[in-house]
Amino acid sequence: MVKLTPKTKRKAHVPADLSTPAGRAQARRELVWGDHGFLRARFSNLHQISPEMWRSNQPSPRQILAHARQRGIRTILNLRGPTTRGYYLLEKEACQQAGIELVDFQVFSRDPPTRETIFAARDLFERIEYPALMHCKSGADRAGVMGVLYKLLRERASFEDAAGQLSGKYLHVRQGKTGVLDAFIAAYADYNSGRQAGRWKPFLDWVAEDYDRMAVKEAFARKLGRGLQLDALLGRE
Repeated sequence: MVKLTPKTKRKAHVPADLSTPAGRAQARRELVWGDHGFLRARFSNLHQISPEMWRSNQPSPRQILAHARQRGIRTILNLRGPTTRGYYLLEKEACQQAGIELVDFQVFSRDPPTRETIFAARDLFERIEYPALMHCKSGADRAGVMGVLYKLLRERASFEDAAGQLSGKYLHVRQGKTGVLDAFIAAYADYNSGRQAGRWKPFLDWVAEDYDRMAVKEAFARKLGRGLQLDALLGRE
């Protein structure tokens, strides 16, 4: 007779105490190894979107201080959301040391943004102090969709210019699950495709009146199910 045992519960994460040498060492391990910071040591995926806005992957404390010194960065938008992990604790500390405001604004790489998120992004871009930098983990997907929103909402850029923020240039992969972000952008273009040239509906009007997030998500899921899924191969977050 096989004896069934309960599944082992995952231990709750204990935040690092940066005031102690052991805690700081733990935070560094969580940044370098747990969050793959060693891969970002020489590659920051850093790009300037406009004279006032930059995008990148997760910055290290040293990179944050360099951003303040070399680019005058006044605000960092953390698109990953707050956490008790070492990479975030060290980022928060470095921002405090550099006089940078750290703003947590969580978005997702495998889910279209909600209406509420889009309008919150509009308000965010209007209230933060510039120059600013926004980042996710790799600087490819979440930074990409927020780059699109920044272009459309803050710069009033053309659709073609804004959509370019989601491209292979920034390591964005549309063939995997992160392609749902492209599907979101394409839904706006598709809506306007039948309209008279030069009469595109303003983006926020479309979001408020016509955007069907679940329809975009479901249509993309059907399409992805028929194609090659690269997420497991690439090990993307």
